Amino acid sequence: MEIPLYQLVLFGIAVALANVIGGLILFPTGIHRKYKSLLKYLLALGAGFMLAVTFVEVLPKTIELWQGTYVNQAPLYAPLILFLGGYLLTQFFEHTIAPHFHLGEEVHADHLLPASSAYTAIGGLLIHAFFDGVSISAASQVDFRLGVLMFIAVFLHKFPEGFTIGSMVLAAGKGIREVTMSTALVGATTLAGVLGFYLIGSNLDSAVVYALPIAGGVTLYVAASDLIPEVNHHGGKNPLVSLSVFAGVALFFALHFLLHEAVGG
Repeated sequence: MEIPLYQLVLFGIAVALANVIGGLILFPTGIHRKYKSLLKYLLALGAGFMLAVTFVEVLPKTIELWQGTYVNQAPLYAPLILFLGGYLLTQFFEHTIAPHFHLGEEVHADHLLPASSAYTAIGGLLIHAFFDGVSISAASQVDFRLGVLMFIAVFLHKFPEGFTIGSMVLAAGKGIREVTMSTALVGATTLAGVLGFYLIGSNLDSAVVYALPIAGGVTLYVAASDLIPEVNHHGGKNPLVSLSVFAGVALFFALHFLLHEAVGG
């Protein structure tokens, strides 16, 4: 059972709003400090959830699709190359053409950024945001459960992503208007990824076979190379942060079980 278009649109709007809210949380007095103290736990929870989705759902579904559709035309390493390609594509756009940054740190006075660097980094995040949308849409075309789990995985890291975007824009000397525009642009790009791949997948049945492993590589990169290093960086010696990664994995399995019971199959 696939997720219908109107639900995909709602998923896209929800993750876009999470981006905007994550950026705007910087402005009310005192709220952003409290939020930042919880940020490392949310990052860890999202990282664990995304890792579980990638290895327990996306990778097996990718292999299953290729074995069922392309086993006679292509070797099994082909989808794994696409998986690797998605990972490397994210590395290229986020950290090769864009400067490295730590989530939320640019808001401090000793981390001021040139405006060009801030917007270059946001440009790199646009590619990642687009494939977030593709991931939700491609997973939804495989089956309902995977689509919902992928949506939750993306949603969990959209608040910290919005916080990151907002902190970079503030560090570049801009204000709430620019933060809102930047976070809304990244959120809209995710929605564009959802709708764009829905249109492609609806008219080209084999598109999901190629898109799912690429999107899986992007998801793996976000979890393992973006979020986990930030969890380690911010967590220090606090074992609760590390335990939050395991809590994210446990949350995945709990929701996986509940969806299995609700949907069946």
